[in-house]
Amino acid sequence: METMWRSGVLLVLLFGLVRGELDSETDSRRLPPPEKLDFGYVPAGVYETLAHYEPGPIGILFQLVHAFLHVVQPNPFPHDLAVTLAKDKFVAFQKEYQQPESIVLTLQVIYYEIGFVVCAGLGLLFTVLVPLVGLFFCLCRCCDNCGGEMHQRQRKNQIDYLISQYATTKNKVIYDLDNIGPLLGGRIHSSLDKEVHPALNRVLNMAGVRIERALKAMRETKEALENVSGSLVILKDATGKLNFNLSLVRTSINRTLNDPGCHDEESDATTAQLCQNIRQSLSQLQISANFTRLPNVKPQLEKVKDVLKTDLSEIVQRGYSSLNDTPHMVIEQTRSVVESVRGLVDDIGKNITKFSKVFPVQSSLSNFTIFISHAHAKIEDYYPEIDQVDFYRWAACIGLCCMIVLILAFNYLGLLCGTLGYDKHASPTTRGCISNTGGTMLMAGVGFSFIFSWVLMGLVTIIFVTGGNMEKLVCEAFHTRELFKVVDTPYLINPEWRNFLPGYIYNDSELDLTVESFYSTCKENKGIYSALRLDKLFNITSFLNTSDFTQDVVEELDTVKIDLRTITLLEAEGRRNLLDFSEAGLSEINHADYLEEVNKGVTVVDLLTYARELEAQTDLMPRTPLQSSLKGHIGTLRQIHTQQIIPMEQAMSALNQSMRYLERTTSDLPNKVLAVIEAIDSAQFLISQNASNLVRQETKKYTATIVGYFNQYIEWVKMSLMEEVAQCNLLVTSWTRQRF
Repeated sequence: METMWRSGVLLVLLFGLVRGELDSETDSRRLPPPEKLDFGYVPAGVYETLAHYEPGPIGILFQLVHAFLHVVQPNPFPHDLAVTLAKDKFVAFQKEYQQPESIVLTLQVIYYEIGFVVCAGLGLLFTVLVPLVGLFFCLCRCCDNCGGEMHQRQRKNQIDYLISQYATTKNKVIYDLDNIGPLLGGRIHSSLDKEVHPALNRVLNMAGVRIERALKAMRETKEALENVSGSLVILKDATGKLNFNLSLVRTSINRTLNDPGCHDEESDATTAQLCQNIRQSLSQLQISANFTRLPNVKPQLEKVKDVLKTDLSEIVQRGYSSLNDTPHMVIEQTRSVVESVRGLVDDIGKNITKFSKVFPVQSSLSNFTIFISHAHAKIEDYYPEIDQVDFYRWAACIGLCCMIVLILAFNYLGLLCGTLGYDKHASPTTRGCISNTGGTMLMAGVGFSFIFSWVLMGLVTIIFVTGGNMEKLVCEAFHTRELFKVVDTPYLINPEWRNFLPGYIYNDSELDLTVESFYSTCKENKGIYSALRLDKLFNITSFLNTSDFTQDVVEELDTVKIDLRTITLLEAEGRRNLLDFSEAGLSEINHADYLEEVNKGVTVVDLLTYARELEAQTDLMPRTPLQSSLKGHIGTLRQIHTQQIIPMEQAMSALNQSMRYLERTTSDLPNKVLAVIEAIDSAQFLISQNASNLVRQETKKYTATIVGYFNQYIEWVKMSLMEEVAQCNLLVTSWTRQRF
């Protein structure tokens, strides 16, 4: 009896569960975040039996049945009574039914079943009274006055799918190893350039800016020196010509002023005075600035040109290119390490493959498999009898339906004939044949009703009492989980088992595993690993320990040594070039002498002003050959101003601008060049000496990324085993279907 009780409970709770452990059908359960590895979806079981039953229009009948059952049996589930009866196993209770405790239990059972007792009494009363009433009616007339089968398809093994997804992790690790240059080297370069060493960033930027400024200053200095040299040549040549022309003009005017009209007695006093004034002003017709005394800047210009013949920008760019080539340098220096890690990744894959061989899902459920297989075999033995009984049931239902149809036919035909043959003037003894036939049919219908209705009522009573108690004590108790509390009562099914389920599965009843927790886990559609606490047999956490798989990988990646001392920001040629420029002699130029001569002006007096004054004095003279000669000299002065003075003034303006630029820039230019060299040296020191810590940090980050892929895979396997592999929602689905 105990064995049958235990087997029956187990069959109800675990039917159809075992084979779900390896079935699969693609179904989305858990999508990893977009930034992480995508291992796809664990194949999940797809069953022919749906999880939800839609009753359709007859659903209102289910509600009416439940409402009526609640009226008949409003009492809650008798947990204590069920536990007491289960402990007594009914046997002791039957033997000692006269004891006070047994009487109390009997009264409790009657109190709980009082609604069904009343309904059963009414049904039996109807079953007894209807034949009696029919018998009296006949005498007066004679004196003249449950189960369905769930099917499941076998699909791809879920454990094998978990193992196969290691390829996703492996491919990602191999990809990162193959791209260690852009990944690790790129990180190192980015940190060198911007993030990790702000000081290095400032130095590199400062060096870059200063180099650009230095190159620009060198080019502008060259242009300024060329302007100075060219302007100085022009001014020296023009000064000699101007001095010669002014000398000729002075001589010619003196010769003109020796005209008798200026000093004869016949000349008026005004003309003589004008001539005297003109003769005295001739001393102003001479050059003011003496450019011939200024030294030439050709030596400095030649040195600057020699410096600029070398493309300093290209030299500096080559230096920065060596820094930008860090990823390629990392590839070359880590080639052997990458090959070693690739081999370790393959070894890890082989170790993980062993997981499917040692994972004891099938072996741990061997008791279930054997039990259900035996139960299924026994049920199959009764299939012929079940089919025969089902045929009898079908025949009985057909006969019952035919009898109901016959009774209804007699009643309807009786009413129809009575209505058609009705004659209000006829007496019962003179009524027509049709009317008489209708009465006979009605009596026949009543007779058949009395004959068969009690059988139908008896059948309904038996089905109601049995099915109602099944609904209230099993189905509803299962839905509210009160039935689980009974089964989970300590030492109920087996006096030596504290918890029934782990005692039956593992022979360890102290394990915290109850039928209710098992059902709740299955209802959440989690895996059998979580539902049955298979971690007692196989601790997946210890087997899939990340450190065990990745320790060798971490140790191998820790051997990565990246030497950045080969990076050269400024080659010796560029350094020599900058030093030559700083020693070009630009500081030896005497800017004050140049600016002094430029500020003097071309001539002592402005020729146009002098020509206007001379013309004004000449106009006061009488119209004589003297006046005409002086007019000619005035035109010569104006021509000299246009042809010589204006170009010289332009050259002096250019010379002034170039010299002021040189004065402003060259005084500190050597210091700027030295600052450029110092900035590049500082950057070089940071890269060559202080970057080792940076390399270690970025290597650790890269290693953490590689290890993170393994962590993602291991966590995904653990989560999939607990929630997605061999999902046991089939149990809940099966019971839900049976309730309907």
